[in-house]
Amino acid sequence: MHNHPHHESDACVEDLRTALAANGITLPSLGVDLLCFANAHPHTAPPLVALGNCNTATAQALAAALRKAAGR
Repeated sequence: MHNHPHHESDACVEDLRTALAANGITLPSLGVDLLCFANAHPHTAPPLVALGNCNTATAQALAAALRKAAGR
């Protein structure tokens, strides 16, 4: 049985949410962009993950975590 793209997207979002949380970061609006499933041809492009908005402190924490990871 094949996974539905929405289930794969949900798993991806949860993986990202967990990785961010491990770095003390929460993106409140993180989720699957449901509008991509309204596309007439939803299987022609992978679903999109909506990162959403965050405050400047969260953006700075995310930038710091990415800089640290890039240094490894």
